[in-house]
Amino acid sequence: MVTLRPLAVDDAAALTRIYSGASIRHTTGKPLTLDQAHEKIEAALARAAEDPRAQWNWGILDETGLIGLISLRRRTPVMGTISYILREGTWGHGYATQAAHQVVAAAFTTAGLHRLEAMHHPDNPASGRVLIKAGFTHIGTSDRQTDGGTTVPYQMYALQKRLPV
Repeated sequence: MVTLRPLAVDDAAALTRIYSGASIRHTTGKPLTLDQAHEKIEAALARAAEDPRAQWNWGILDETGLIGLISLRRRTPVMGTISYILREGTWGHGYATQAAHQVVAAAFTTAGLHRLEAMHHPDNPASGRVLIKAGFTHIGTSDRQTDGGTTVPYQMYALQKRLPV
C-alpha cells in the first residue's frame, strides 16, 4: 500500500535517490544533484500555491518512506497529463499503479479534468502496464526528439472521465 503526500523541504535527499541509476534511464539520464532536488521541491511548493492551479506533485510513500514522485499537470482547462518515477528497487510491487489510481481520482474530482494523457519510452513497457491497470487506453505513438537528434516513438495513452448518463 502506498500513500501520497505533497513534497516537503526535507525530501531532497530521498529525491536524489529516486532520480538516479536505472530509474532515470528513460528520462534525462542524469542523476539529480542535491541542489537540483531542492530546486525541484521549491518549484513544486510554488506551483501548489498558484491559483488557478496547473500542477500537483506528490511524493509516493511506502512503509520505508519516500520511494517516488507522481505529478499531474493541467494542459488545458479540461485535459491533463500524469507522469511518475519510482526509485529502483521498488519496482514490480504495484506502487506506481496504486499511485496512478489515486491521481486519476484527484484529476477527475479535485482538479475537475475530463481527460488524462500519459506517455512512456518504448523501452519501458512496465510503465505502459501501469497505465493500462490504472484505466488508460493505448492510443498510438508520439515522436520525441532526443538530445542526440534521433526520434523516439513514445507510447501514448489516454483516459476519459466517465460522465453520468
